[in-house]
Amino acid sequence: MISFSTTSRGVSLGLRHATRRHASSSSSATSKVFADPKSAEFLAAAASASSIPRLHGLPEVIVTGRANVGKSTLLNAVLGRRNLLNTSKKPGRTQTLNFYRVGPPPGHLILVDAPGYGSRGRPEWGELFDYYVQNRAELRRVYILFHAKHGLNEVDRMMLSSLDEQCQASAGLKFTVQGIITKVDTLRDNEISKAIKSIQKDIFEAAPTCLPPIITSALEQPHYGVDQVRRSILEACGLGKAEATVYRPP
Repeated sequence: MISFSTTSRGVSLGLRHATRRHASSSSSATSKVFADPKSAEFLAAAASASSIPRLHGLPEVIVTGRANVGKSTLLNAVLGRRNLLNTSKKPGRTQTLNFYRVGPPPGHLILVDAPGYGSRGRPEWGELFDYYVQNRAELRRVYILFHAKHGLNEVDRMMLSSLDEQCQASAGLKFTVQGIITKVDTLRDNEISKAIKSIQKDIFEAAPTCLPPIITSALEQPHYGVDQVRRSILEACGLGKAEATVYRPP
């Protein structure tokens, strides 16, 4: 079990070009599911295993990461909303499993926002996350976020290793794991390639089954990588085609 106890710069030309290529190939399924941002709705918050809601069997994905990694900002961008999820500069704002329906009723899928882990988290948050991952039949993919500027620390590696073991134990049939690199716009142009390569290496060393990480920037317009996150969610939930992209500098 993992215990949960813890001005933008320009994005490099190579990353901009890669992102534009992905955006131009956006599928009709992505457009359909995320077409109406106003239809996304908060459904429930679970502070304990007994309060985890039953939501009619819709496929679910859960998003976690170290506190203050930009999780709420990214998820708002994915849902096409500015403040459906509360954002805060103070780490540890999310303290429950928060369930959001994507699409008008009855919905297409459920997005679950998990509390941040690390020095700002709490042990009971980790216990709740572990219970959900181990027991939720509707779970299709776990996304784990990493700050582009900070990379991975030991707690990140422990989390990845734990999820990787569970994924291998079920041969990937229960759920899959994918990393998302956030806040790439906090890096200087000449830092991006080295930072991303280092994070990719650290992810795959800790979790060989982890899918290639998605590179994102969601704080300011234009967003980068958000459509790719959407397509990944749809693929995980059986609503779109698989796509795996590894960033390679020009």
